[in-house]
Amino acid sequence: MSDPYQPAGPSPYINTPMPNARPRMFASTLAKVVWILVPIVTLSIGAAIPFVVAAVKGVVKPWVAVAYVAIEVAFLGVATLANPEGESPFVGLLLTLLIATSATHTALLDNDKVTIGK
Repeated sequence: MSDPYQPAGPSPYINTPMPNARPRMFASTLAKVVWILVPIVTLSIGAAIPFVVAAVKGVVKPWVAVAYVAIEVAFLGVATLANPEGESPFVGLLLTLLIATSATHTALLDNDKVTIGK
């Protein structure tokens, strides 16, 4: 007679893959679209906000958020110092680059193929 408290075969939990332990940034596609629009709508003033939230959620490492905050402050500082009136093609180029880069990187926050900073 066999012991009823012992399983008949190996445990099904031994061979199953581990679930993805990294938290997700976006709960739905609508949330992803809204987060991508944050740097665009705020005209780059809120470019680092998605990365600070992702660092708090544990999606990315804190150094990514710190780097984005530093880059945003540097870009906006250079844009302000270059032309205080704000009517310069150089200022427009800096802001456009910051908006495009931060929106693209925000879209890649939940991509499993990107491993830098995660």
